[in-house]
Amino acid sequence: MDLVSDRGRRITVDELNTTQLLSHARKEANKRKLDDVLIVDVDAHHYENEHMQEILPFMPNDVQRQLAMASTARRGPGGSLVPGQVGYQDMGGRVTRYPLRGSEKTGEGKIRDVQLGHRWMDAMSVDYSCLFPTGMLAIGLHPQKEMEVELTWAYNRWLTEKVLPDSDGRFYSMLNLPFQDPDACLRMVEEFGHRKGVTGFMVTTVRHLGVHDNAYMKTYRAIEERGLSLAFHSGVNWGETVFRGLNRFISVHALGFSFYNILHCTNWVINGMGERFPKMPVMWIEAGLAWVPFLMQRLDHEYMLRSSECPLLKKKPSDYMRDMYYSSQPMEVQDMGALETTFRMINAETQLLWSSDYPHWDFDLPTVIWDLPFVSEKAKHNILGGTAARLFKLPPRNEKQKANLAKFGNVAA
Repeated sequence: MDLVSDRGRRITVDELNTTQLLSHARKEANKRKLDDVLIVDVDAHHYENEHMQEILPFMPNDVQRQLAMASTARRGPGGSLVPGQVGYQDMGGRVTRYPLRGSEKTGEGKIRDVQLGHRWMDAMSVDYSCLFPTGMLAIGLHPQKEMEVELTWAYNRWLTEKVLPDSDGRFYSMLNLPFQDPDACLRMVEEFGHRKGVTGFMVTTVRHLGVHDNAYMKTYRAIEERGLSLAFHSGVNWGETVFRGLNRFISVHALGFSFYNILHCTNWVINGMGERFPKMPVMWIEAGLAWVPFLMQRLDHEYMLRSSECPLLKKKPSDYMRDMYYSSQPMEVQDMGALETTFRMINAETQLLWSSDYPHWDFDLPTVIWDLPFVSEKAKHNILGGTAARLFKLPPRNEKQKANLAKFGNVAA
């Protein structure tokens, strides 16, 4: 079987690999000398469903483990244990790396996901990357609370004991919390918070539980006391009641990612979490940026009319939102004037973190930030890696990066 590469040369499946597919990204990185810039990706993914037979043995409950392993045996090695959404993200065969991912060859000695990860990172000139699961982003939809706890525990053990130690320090993660069980969330922080490569914890926002509930306060305090971060990672669910009137996946994709982060960010801000946990970095991931100015203005307007309902707040909701962090992907670039206003409203120079979302079909390269005409050189260095390096204590990987960090005031702790 022959394929056509992005350079027009016919290649075979055996020749196909990530480095080749991203050769244009490497060319663009060389043109801009991005190897001299410390670049930290705060949101990248791997397909953990391909490794369920390695992950499931880490489940501590014998019964749940047996049920899970029997389920994957029926569904096949790539089967998911998370309830599927009604919808799809298929690209009609145009993205060849999806169906041919399993045919890419890797060598002995390192975990496959690490080898593939280093290939795309090197092509994009990415130094460090925060690794998240893919299928398990929908874990909040699981009807069994105990199964969410078991699967999350197993995945976090596998990731911290097998994958992160094999990555030469280039992968880190904010580990998934089993949010249906507040006590299990606390146990997760206590067990995994000290492990190498763990910079914080993540809540998958495709769920309906209130993030402000008092049951989670011990977990938030434990995260803050350890100097770690808390992230909210969004997603989509066509089965959500409010989205059932939509007849195209593009519609659900456009609204869903923003919807869940809007919901949980509103609860976080209005219920005074910023006052209760002022030292804990909070970030909102994979919802784009266009929703942030809307929510700032909407909440400020309501607050000025009904501030008595927000007794913990000492400043406007938008001020608390400016204290938080946002990932850039997918960055809406159709209206540069609107994007520039968004950057101003969120204090992007210090609060925006670049993310690729690779290997998903709508991923962004570092050039999406580097080529912005209205962003200063200092801000570019901050957004692409300087701010994340400070938050997650990631050192520069070469002398030119070290010099640039010093020049722009971004020396990592």
